[in-house]
Amino acid sequence: MNRTMLTATNTLNQIQSQIDQISNNIANVDTTAYKKTQTSFSDLLTQSFNNQPSETKEIGRLTTPGIRQGTGARLNPSQIVLTQGSLKNTDRNLDVALTKEDLFFTINVQDEEGTNTRLTRDGAFYLSPNEGNPDQMMLVTSAGNQVLDEYGDPILIDGSIKDIKVSEEGIMTVDTEEYGEQSYGLGVVSVNKPQFLEQLGGNLLGLPANLEGMDVTEEGIMTLLTGDDRREIAVKQGSLESSNVDLSKEMTDLITAQRQYQFQSRAITMADQMGGLINGIR
Repeated sequence: MNRTMLTATNTLNQIQSQIDQISNNIANVDTTAYKKTQTSFSDLLTQSFNNQPSETKEIGRLTTPGIRQGTGARLNPSQIVLTQGSLKNTDRNLDVALTKEDLFFTINVQDEEGTNTRLTRDGAFYLSPNEGNPDQMMLVTSAGNQVLDEYGDPILIDGSIKDIKVSEEGIMTVDTEEYGEQSYGLGVVSVNKPQFLEQLGGNLLGLPANLEGMDVTEEGIMTLLTGDDRREIAVKQGSLESSNVDLSKEMTDLITAQRQYQFQSRAITMADQMGGLINGIR
């Protein structure tokens, strides 16, 4: 296989990964508070050949000496774009939208690895009976995951609920018939380094499994907002955040990626045809 085919094949695989990520963004254009991913390319290792052994014949040359041949392009790690999505009013007291880009709710998720804390900006919350106590209601997400308070505990509400209010600082006040008002601070974190977060599906984000080997700590990536830090929280009750995916831009990027894929495929075809011509010379 000649160099042209190797270079085109390497790049084809990376372009396919880019198309997959763009398609995922498009598929989540209507997902509440979804954050799109952004990709970019960089050159793979470049080989340099010195085709002119006599430096005296290169006097006055303005470009770098030698011939440099690339081996294709690679896709850089995808970056999560945290730009704020537009807000849509729902007038539902359990719908809560975060209005700052770096903020995320904390929730508990049951998976094959056990119970883990995940992050989400989807504030469409619901009430579900607590299995351990039928007189309690538990605040959960649309997928049934427990919403955590500022101390990392599930939010459990006693009594018959009459009204629910959420302040701009994320304090949820529940008015009940039996016990009066009960207050809970929604668990919210501020993400300082979003490039270390991983998309885990289900509109959830989490820390990478190999965090210890990345020379960064959980505290360096995000900060749990408690006490006086809760003044940095900004939420709006009765609203939900829309996805930040720009459909027109994603479609443009998809068309561009498909054209690039076609060009690389054409390069492989041409290299194969040239090889056939050479092999046919007698």
